[in-house]
Amino acid sequence: MRFPLSMTVGMAGYILRNKVRPRPEWQVDVRTAEADAANPFRILPDRLPAEGGEREPHPLMKKRFPVVLMLEPLHACNLTCTGCGRIREYESTITERVPLEECLAAVDECGAPMVSICGGEPMMYPQIGELTAGILARNKHIYLCTNGMFIRKRLHEFQPDRRFFFNVHLDGMERTHDLAVERKGVFREAIEGIQAAKAAGFLVCTNTTVYKETDMREIAELFEYLEQFGVDGHQLSPAYGYSAVNDREIFMTREEVHEKFREAAKLLKRFKLNQTPVYLEFLRGERDLPCTAWGNPTYNVKGWKGPCYLITDAHYKTFEELMTKTPWERYGAGNGDPRCEHCMVHCGYEPSAALGVNTTLADSFKMLSWAIR
Repeated sequence: MRFPLSMTVGMAGYILRNKVRPRPEWQVDVRTAEADAANPFRILPDRLPAEGGEREPHPLMKKRFPVVLMLEPLHACNLTCTGCGRIREYESTITERVPLEECLAAVDECGAPMVSICGGEPMMYPQIGELTAGILARNKHIYLCTNGMFIRKRLHEFQPDRRFFFNVHLDGMERTHDLAVERKGVFREAIEGIQAAKAAGFLVCTNTTVYKETDMREIAELFEYLEQFGVDGHQLSPAYGYSAVNDREIFMTREEVHEKFREAAKLLKRFKLNQTPVYLEFLRGERDLPCTAWGNPTYNVKGWKGPCYLITDAHYKTFEELMTKTPWERYGAGNGDPRCEHCMVHCGYEPSAALGVNTTLADSFKMLSWAIR
């Protein structure tokens, strides 16, 4: 199977339960609620529909619930990667950390079955071993996103578990990757970390960001190179267009993303990609998906980040506030926010694929086949 059986069954059951009985207070559009409050005649609409009527959103867009918690216990990092927005956006709080108890409280408050521990470099978090153990004790699944440089040093703080992956970032072969992270020798240390983790019995996958200048033939070469180490899968995502990163030249338009991932479909077919086939079709421009950023909420030193991993318009003290006060309907391509127009990031659109938004019965069989392969 592509993922451990417990992960596949647990995630499927969680999604089904929440699709059938979602929390009603999380489903109200802020814009609609504001209009209702200003309209004393609730039985009358506050405005007339546009000529020809307005397109109703997909029914599942009214069933909001978290799928993956993006937990950032710190933003400090030992690298200064070219496309990273965290070390720039949170420069004023770069030395701060979320206390262990607060991290675990966020996991409980959110309730998502999957936790992606990211940052910054989470392996620099002093209590990273205790944090992962505490999350696993809550029967959650973990992707620990790391540059791989601290794996060998801190591996003794972890125990292999079918619910736990080291997710090592690699943007190409040695020369390309070291250029992307702006330090020589990082690729070699990451590979040594992967080897050490696999030798100790851990699940390991890789995460690759695709930039405008990325050569997809090199990514195929990278995945072929990693086969010798028994890596358990690969993740791909178009470069994140952080609002905090001014270098727009490295990011792609939607049309450029489509072109890159059509090429990827030909070159990477034989490798074990952990993205859903529906999301990959979206990246290739073969189907449309709406943004479901509420499916991957982010928690960090400033609280619950709204609306999403890439854009910060507010920080909320509670998860309830994030879900009920964020005007979700205003974000996503086509909804008026120019920051969203070219975004196709996995944390905004992979939940749409997992929830079955804009999918057919044939897609359900496609997803099942993909999961068990």
